[in-house]
Amino acid sequence: MNAFATAFAALARRASRSLWRNWIRPLTPTVLGILAAKSALADINYVPSGSMKPTILEGDVVVINKLAYDLKVPFTRKRLATWNAPARGEIVVCFAPDGGVRLVKRVIAIAGDTVELRDDVLFLNGTRADYAPLAANAAGIRYLEPAERASALFATERIGPAAHAVMVEPQRPARRSFGPVIVPAGQCLVLGDNRDNSRDSRYFGFMPCHDIIGRAEAVFVSGDLDHWLRPRYDRFCTALE
Repeated sequence: MNAFATAFAALARRASRSLWRNWIRPLTPTVLGILAAKSALADINYVPSGSMKPTILEGDVVVINKLAYDLKVPFTRKRLATWNAPARGEIVVCFAPDGGVRLVKRVIAIAGDTVELRDDVLFLNGTRADYAPLAANAAGIRYLEPAERASALFATERIGPAAHAVMVEPQRPARRSFGPVIVPAGQCLVLGDNRDNSRDSRYFGFMPCHDIIGRAEAVFVSGDLDHWLRPRYDRFCTALE
């Protein structure tokens, strides 16, 4: 028995050395390089909630451009350089300031802006946002359940030159009015496109720009959570607006 144990231990040592020499050591620099790139350059983010509907759906995986605003030391939040700031209308991935939860939200106002919400109608610097009907066959709407489509209201909201889709759910309790408030320096105000079902700046306050990870650029892949992750092929590799 002792001889068997000794032989087995020797075999295990040889296998471990072979595994280290032929697999782990050669692959380590590659794996570290990939992880560093994901940390500082670009990444993907799975979206489990509907706070950004109809723009982003549950089950979407979005591409994050981590170089949109700055360059960070990999695996940290320390900035090596900053060359841009989040702009109104951009979709960002960020950490909630009251708990560090990773979120996907839209920047509505930047430092110095005065912003107000009156019964789900946005006012920016004293000017009411422009609203227009959203087509019933818009990409995000047609994947919603019939009951949700019937009970929600949809529109395009324009703040400045950019327009994006929004929805409200009148039957759901929500904070539909706030402000006016002035956004402090180094911060911005973020909201979900699904205005009545989003935990955003109305609840946790302004978003510090240093807690923004990067800009969400596109839907990479998408799976319908209500139908066993059935692929939504027409959402694959589509730009976000």
